[in-house]
Amino acid sequence: MAVRRPIPVNEPKLDGRESEYLLKCITSGWISSEGPFVGDFERLFSSYVGGQYGTAVCNGTAALETALFALGIQSGDEIIMPSFTIISCAVAALRLGAKPVFVDINRETWNMDTSQVESKVTSKTKAIMPVHIFGHPVDMDPLFDIADAYKLKIIEDAAEAHGAQYLSKTNTHTWLKCGAMGDVACFSFYANKIITTGEGGMVVTNDPAIAKRAASYRNLCFKPERRFYHTELCYNFRMTNLQAAVGLAQLERIEEFIAIKRSLGEYYRDKLSRVPGIRFQVEKPYAKCVYWMYAIEIDEATELTADLVLQRLGQYGIGARPFFMGLHAQPILQELGVTTGEHFPHTDKAYKQGLYLPSGLTLTRTQIDVVSEAMQEIMANN
Repeated sequence: MAVRRPIPVNEPKLDGRESEYLLKCITSGWISSEGPFVGDFERLFSSYVGGQYGTAVCNGTAALETALFALGIQSGDEIIMPSFTIISCAVAALRLGAKPVFVDINRETWNMDTSQVESKVTSKTKAIMPVHIFGHPVDMDPLFDIADAYKLKIIEDAAEAHGAQYLSKTNTHTWLKCGAMGDVACFSFYANKIITTGEGGMVVTNDPAIAKRAASYRNLCFKPERRFYHTELCYNFRMTNLQAAVGLAQLERIEEFIAIKRSLGEYYRDKLSRVPGIRFQVEKPYAKCVYWMYAIEIDEATELTADLVLQRLGQYGIGARPFFMGLHAQPILQELGVTTGEHFPHTDKAYKQGLYLPSGLTLTRTQIDVVSEAMQEIMANN
């Protein structure tokens, strides 16, 4: 099989009011972080998620660091997080002098194994950071119980889970949006996210004190009463009015985008269920997944690895990406002494055998047919 036209791993959908809003920025001259679209985007996105306060920042990594600072995380504190996630989660902690503490993942969802969290709690633990991987919510109820029992904070990394929902038994069997379940939540608006600002992120919370500290941290900790006077070291993590204008146009269509993601995800699941030797991410009964990425894992019995499948998909002109390498295996974190020889077998297996397929909002069912046919040939010709 030959692919006539390459299928990209992601392509954003920018055919709404993005151009109109960007033109308003340019004609008005408001292109910096002082422009009005920033406040509108903060207010409307945080409201959509279920939070009272939003602090827009320049990217998702900055959102994580800003959230940790806003919670009061300090040197020597410990934060429990999955090993299977992007290094941003560990970097945010380390930049504040805190220590990331890792747990393995659930084999079906690739989210953190919540049954391992309590055993990692020490007198230095200050927070738990669940990461909603590939748009599927973490099983949060056990984390609510642990946080209550040990007086810990919850920082949701919802970078990949715009609009995803969790059915909480702890909260009277209510469907809760990812980003509305912790003390603070972090989002990314990178170009491959469900809504995008190109680069960008946001911190969402219901706590006015956390919101105030977050807003201060992203703006060099200027004092309102004395602008160039600083009592804390902070950063310029501001989002521009141009970015927020794009984000606002995207937000207007978020439910449409989620419907596209879910529809294509279900179509992928149906097509790939007919291909032996691979499995799709399991959608648990407690979850409404938004299928940020259409992720698969190759059965080890096939003797294929993700790297080999990625190479062969590339020969067909099909864009795909590998799973995260576990944080416990990252050379720089080993060099810094963050990890000390712990083993996370499910994370290691996911990295070796997992990849995600073309997943953009402009993807068509015809393209999914092509990808599925390619996967069928790759698996059959192994």
